[in-house]
Amino acid sequence: MTSTGSGDDRLNPSQRDIAREKATQLRLQQKKNDRRNRWLLQGGLALVAVAIIVTVTLIIVNSARPAAPGPRNMLSDGIKIGQNFEAVTTAGLKEDQSPQPASENPADVIDIRVYVDYLCPYCGDFEAENNKQIAAWLAEGAATLEIHPISLLDSQSAATQYSTRAANAAACVANYSPNSFFAVNAALFDKQPKEGEPGLTDEQLIDLVKAAGVGNNAAKINTCIEDVQFESWVKDATARALNGPIPNSDIESVKGTPTILVNGVKYEYSFPFDAQEFAQVVSQQVGSMFNKMTSETPAPVPAG
Repeated sequence: MTSTGSGDDRLNPSQRDIAREKATQLRLQQKKNDRRNRWLLQGGLALVAVAIIVTVTLIIVNSARPAAPGPRNMLSDGIKIGQNFEAVTTAGLKEDQSPQPASENPADVIDIRVYVDYLCPYCGDFEAENNKQIAAWLAEGAATLEIHPISLLDSQSAATQYSTRAANAAACVANYSPNSFFAVNAALFDKQPKEGEPGLTDEQLIDLVKAAGVGNNAAKINTCIEDVQFESWVKDATARALNGPIPNSDIESVKGTPTILVNGVKYEYSFPFDAQEFAQVVSQQVGSMFNKMTSETPAPVPAG
């Protein structure tokens, strides 16, 4: 009996030829697909390898980049302000030179050092709470203030690099009008933008500096701000602060801003900032200096 119906899978010669041709075409297409997938995989790996090479190269180039020349009066990567808000004058940092610690204070003068980012809201809070009393200490010669502008928050300024531009503006003032630095520093915090905003434009920075009072040096400072003259130095000084060492202090490196040192001892502040608390810390350091001075003074020799 011959079986017929839907279960019969026998093909006549013509049908077999058609099926054979289709199978051949499918195999050829599969080979093409396999070659294409291999090419895409290899190409993707190559792109990843190129990206890795570029990244490593940038890291090597950046790590090997020589230090950029710094502004005058910031040989320590900061500017030191003394009695009557007058800056301690120094040469600028040369390309092949490491920062030099600022000169030591007399035994009865407190040394306050701050590392700040002009976009950092906590730096602004510290400034707002403590500027008045620090100004009083400087006016009477009871303390010095060494300010280190660094740039940590460029990514928080809507792609305008505000932290770097503001630190550069401060460096321009240090270079051309150092005795105006305290006033300009206060003005930068008084007009501090919020994180996530573009920040002040170069023109607004120029107006701010002029209003703070830089006298006959305004034109040079304007050009310095517009050209971002000390941009490379800002980046290098920031890297040095983050990598350390921090001389004459109890910390190895800066972990964030503000970092505040009183006679080399880190001020472990609490929030919100409190001027009275900071004054107490300074007072304790005054006591420490007094105790050190008395312990180092030879005991009087009895007569006779």
